Amino acid sequence: MSADEGTLRGKIAVVTGGGSGFGAGIATKLVAEGASVTILDVDEAGGVRVAGELDALRPGAARFVQCDVSRRDQVAAAVGHVVERDGKIDAYVNNAGITHRNAPLLEVSEDWFDRIFAVNVKALFLSALEIVPHFRAHGGGAIVNIASSAGIRPRPGLTVYNASKGAAIVFSKSMAAEFAPDNIRVNAICPVAGETPLLSEFMGGDTPELRAKFAASVPLGRLAQPRDVAAAVAFLLSDEASFITGVALEVDGGRCI
Repeated sequence: MSADEGTLRGKIAVVTGGGSGFGAGIATKLVAEGASVTILDVDEAGGVRVAGELDALRPGAARFVQCDVSRRDQVAAAVGHVVERDGKIDAYVNNAGITHRNAPLLEVSEDWFDRIFAVNVKALFLSALEIVPHFRAHGGGAIVNIASSAGIRPRPGLTVYNASKGAAIVFSKSMAAEFAPDNIRVNAICPVAGETPLLSEFMGGDTPELRAKFAASVPLGRLAQPRDVAAAVAFLLSDEASFITGVALEVDGGRCI
């Protein structure tokens, strides 16, 4: 499908954490479906690289803005930059996320707890403070928050991360209920562990044996790929999903069964 025929043709989208992993896959899919995408990431090198690759495929389709999503001033500046340049935002994808290394709960530091909840939960709140008034003024919009199967079926050794993703799921559902009268749809996606830079932290290392162990816990027998998550995001942002809000879509190969 060409961008001219894509389900997101003409849409203006923001993807946080778009400089690698699921975020890069999401940004790539949205551009392929016709959207223009601004990538937000603290990783300047990754964000510039992904935006450059997408812009080469379709000139003007992607750009990068460095942003710490746990800082309201930076989120506000990034949203303002996109609105000033493009005139509107139609879709916002909260994909940025972090985790602690797989370890017993009592070995996780308070600093790590604060950092995880700042990026995985507080960032959803901060983005809402900036994007919801814009959506209200423009007749609606769509938000997709990348949660995790960890928020539904937790794995040992990741308790703080699991809790943050459980919070992200409920936050998404509550936002969906609150903002539905404004024609603002809010959904969450719950991937299983996937091929991203966080994988080694989830597993507590990265060996063929660990990968096989995690893949064996997934009924379909493999880890998630960025394309799996990206396809779900593109659907939920499209007009084809105009009557879908408040869902926590499991993109997990059956892990949560």
